[in-house]
Amino acid sequence: MNEEQIRRLVREALSHELQSHSRPLVTEADINAVPEGGHFRVPKDALITPLARQAALMRRVTLVEHDAGPLPEAAPANPQAPIVALGADHGGYGMKEMLKAYLKAEGYSVLDLGTHSKEAVDYPDFAHAVALAVSEGRAWVGILVDGAGIGSSMAANKVPGIRAALCYDLATAVNSREHNNANVLTLGAGMIGEALAKQIVKTWLTTDFGGGRHARRVNKIMQIERRYLKGTHGSTD
Repeated sequence: MNEEQIRRLVREALSHELQSHSRPLVTEADINAVPEGGHFRVPKDALITPLARQAALMRRVTLVEHDAGPLPEAAPANPQAPIVALGADHGGYGMKEMLKAYLKAEGYSVLDLGTHSKEAVDYPDFAHAVALAVSEGRAWVGILVDGAGIGSSMAANKVPGIRAALCYDLATAVNSREHNNANVLTLGAGMIGEALAKQIVKTWLTTDFGGGRHARRVNKIMQIERRYLKGTHGSTD
């Protein structure tokens, strides 16, 4: 089964579920109809498909709640400068600053969410901020740095829509993107040097998702998340 067939099956399954609950559905096609960098008002009680959320992240379309007031003006599209959200605790501060300069030199826009000094802080705060920026579509992807990279990955993965991956070499960087469609990268400043960190970041940002059989498996990851969000984790539907 190819990727397009999988997409069609997911759309049909979600459409059938919504028809039984009389809830509006936001699809990938709805998001693709919005200009890049624009805003989409989500209907009341709507269910947003995983493919729609992914399209919003990739095209930097902001999803706005139905009662959030007037839509803001669309941000100017700049596909040459995708936004990377960057965050770190005190242990990762030095590497974050190095990566910030590196990313800008490579042509990316950087959303620096802290920390901004070597003063001791708690890594979950910055992992949450970066993951939220990606989940809400304010950033294309996110990169987090702490001492080992493990804690930030755990914290980021608590945010809906996030697939954070700890990478420590080029092979894991490629695998996390090609197989798992990771949208947040975590690094351990105490585990790797700056030269390797740059190589991992470059490889991770330039590796595309493989789709195909991998799409089916990533969709299953997101199905687990949806079940727990709905409070139906015992269901096999």
